[in-house]
Amino acid sequence: MKNVRPLKQLLVIANPSKQQTHPVAIKEHTTTTLPLTPTLSSAQATKLDAANALKTLRGFIGDSQLRVIGDGCRGEERQYFFDKLVEMAGNVTRMPKTYETDGQGDSAVAYLHYFSSSCDWFITEKDEDSDGEGQIQAFGLADLGYGGELGYISIAELITLNVELDLHFTPSTLAEVKARQD
Repeated sequence: MKNVRPLKQLLVIANPSKQQTHPVAIKEHTTTTLPLTPTLSSAQATKLDAANALKTLRGFIGDSQLRVIGDGCRGEERQYFFDKLVEMAGNVTRMPKTYETDGQGDSAVAYLHYFSSSCDWFITEKDEDSDGEGQIQAFGLADLGYGGELGYISIAELITLNVELDLHFTPSTLAEVKARQD
């Protein structure tokens, strides 16, 4: 007699967004259908939302990284990039301006993370763009591989040197950042 495997039952969930789906095993004998692209929230960012987000992010992302993101916005993973651009623009918008975190020490929140080889920059404050020259400097934790130090960071220099903005960074306190660095 043949060894027969139990037949998996198919559990179908309503799919009002009409997204492409694929089956995923939930338990030993059941399967469900989930979207191929995960959503960050109930409302997905549109191409227009992403274009508006780029206006906010200008001065925070270098040209070479912007070209790669632009290619991603035209590819099959475009929704991820639309959502990510809107998320990053929200981080920049919520980021305090110069001196607003004065005295907070390690409880100040780093909203952006730049990296290049073993160097990291965690941005806690941004300058206001009152002169129309774009984002020139910011305040935060700079770690050049020998331990971090708080100070002013030239965003323009980082971008010129093709330092990358970490698209996967979640805003964290400096205490949390330092704990992960050790």
